[in-house]
Amino acid sequence: MSKPENLSARWTRLLNRVAARRAALSRPATAFLSQPEPRTIGSFARGRQLCAGNFVFAGRLVAAPETSIWDLKVKDPSFADEQHGFGWLDDLAAVGDGAARARAQDWLWDWITRYGNGRGPGWTPDLTGRRLIRWINHALFMLSGSPNDASVPFLRSLAQQTTFLARRWQSASPGLPRFEALTGLIYAGLSLEGMQAHVAPAMTALARECDSQIDAQGGLPTRNPEDLLEVFTLLTWAAVALSESGQTAGEAHWRAIERIAPTLRTLRHADGGLARFHGGGRGLEGRLDSALATSGVKGRHADGLAMGFARLSAGRTSVIIDASPPPTGAASAGAHASTLAFELTSGRRPLIVNCGSGQSFGPEWRRAGRATPSHSTLVLAAGSSARLSNDPRHSDWLIEAPRKVPVELSKAPDGVRFEGAHDGYLRSHGLTHVRRLELTTDGRGLAGEDMLLAVETGDRRRFDQVMDQVRLHGINFEIRFHLHPDVDASVDLGGAAVSLALRSGEIWIFRNDGRAALSLQPSVYLEKTRLKPRATKQIVLSGRAMEYATPIRWSLAKAQDTPIGIRDLTEDALEPATDD
Repeated sequence: MSKPENLSARWTRLLNRVAARRAALSRPATAFLSQPEPRTIGSFARGRQLCAGNFVFAGRLVAAPETSIWDLKVKDPSFADEQHGFGWLDDLAAVGDGAARARAQDWLWDWITRYGNGRGPGWTPDLTGRRLIRWINHALFMLSGSPNDASVPFLRSLAQQTTFLARRWQSASPGLPRFEALTGLIYAGLSLEGMQAHVAPAMTALARECDSQIDAQGGLPTRNPEDLLEVFTLLTWAAVALSESGQTAGEAHWRAIERIAPTLRTLRHADGGLARFHGGGRGLEGRLDSALATSGVKGRHADGLAMGFARLSAGRTSVIIDASPPPTGAASAGAHASTLAFELTSGRRPLIVNCGSGQSFGPEWRRAGRATPSHSTLVLAAGSSARLSNDPRHSDWLIEAPRKVPVELSKAPDGVRFEGAHDGYLRSHGLTHVRRLELTTDGRGLAGEDMLLAVETGDRRRFDQVMDQVRLHGINFEIRFHLHPDVDASVDLGGAAVSLALRSGEIWIFRNDGRAALSLQPSVYLEKTRLKPRATKQIVLSGRAMEYATPIRWSLAKAQDTPIGIRDLTEDALEPATDD
């Protein structure tokens, strides 16, 4: 990180600390005006782990049965964020027994004693908003059985945090952090005696954020599906809380909800989980269904792209494709080089996946997870279709990424077709990656073709230069298909196919046209809820681009399908349908 960034971050922390300590002098709240129905969904299993003293935050496990959560010595900002955001309170509330309540009460009063005067890493607008929502949601759970005077420091701290948010929400980064801060401010303003004056300004600010951050497709600049779900959830919580208090969310607020809901349905696989792109995971269990039901908005996008993603679905199969350039500028700080990568889910079972975000496993895994080889797409010369910036001020930003990504969705003679291309390898090798995918009407077969093309005269000159550099040996390419860890894969038919067995009993067969070498190689599946990466496998088609046009055809089909069911891999198998 550069010196200017260090100074900026230090200055922001200083201002937050000053605002937090000034907020300690504010008039305390004296009572609850109202209390929203708890809508945060916790995990019973994680709650039991917490009661046993097993803390799993940011991909780390700390076993400390007799230790306060605030005495854990872990020097990791992400770990501290999970501590001070109080998301774990949802898990303890999900258990709901006396032991869980005792833990919640002890850790909450301990936080007020240690950090209530404005000290500690928890005084940022987004964490404060997140914390306020949990404290208000679970106030009855935490105060039950406590002495009558226990509510006094609790309400005083709530008022202090509300005042801090009112002064510092603007310093939260645009996007999810700012939505968290403003939703927390609305919750507190509606719930606490003496804090009502903060509601109207927060509603106005939230409306501005909806207009500036939620685009016409119902997407975020980061193109992170899980972040979009979190923003959507916050907006629905705020809208319901306002309604329960006799107020109405603004027009921009409701329009944002109406735009986001169809997008999330498009980004949801057949098993109910979100597509894992650009740092996002599948989403907390039950959160997507709950948020969609609360919103009351029906339907998904009928055609075209949703937040830059294309969807093919038929029968029990869903295919979701990253069909746009990666985010640019500051929004690219968590983005992945995943253009034209796809995921496939059959029924309740994911089959083809991306490796996912390695953020919770350290910087090396985070960097690896963002690279093109960690996605189910074509990789040229063992590189990425985008690379990280060398500018120390923006070292996390993706640069030299695809900028032209033409896409077409159409009907096929026996299903639906996706066609797309990107120019991520044009500058380096003079080659354009073109991908065609066809999903059969019954969802039981996917036929694909990946092509490397040198289209224009200048592209061919660049390709020839690279070929001279490699002494006409060709340019290595690999087409990767990462498999979910629950898929049992084996090479059969003399190495010409791969059998993929799902736990549901389904068998899928992967074949290719023989123009590339087929192999089964190790891979990993990265989940932030796990302590370490899960081992899995990937199908790899490898070869060399020797000509101006290099086509590779492949197919995925259920074993009981006949070859005609996926349209045999003939030369015209993927030709556009005729008008008649």
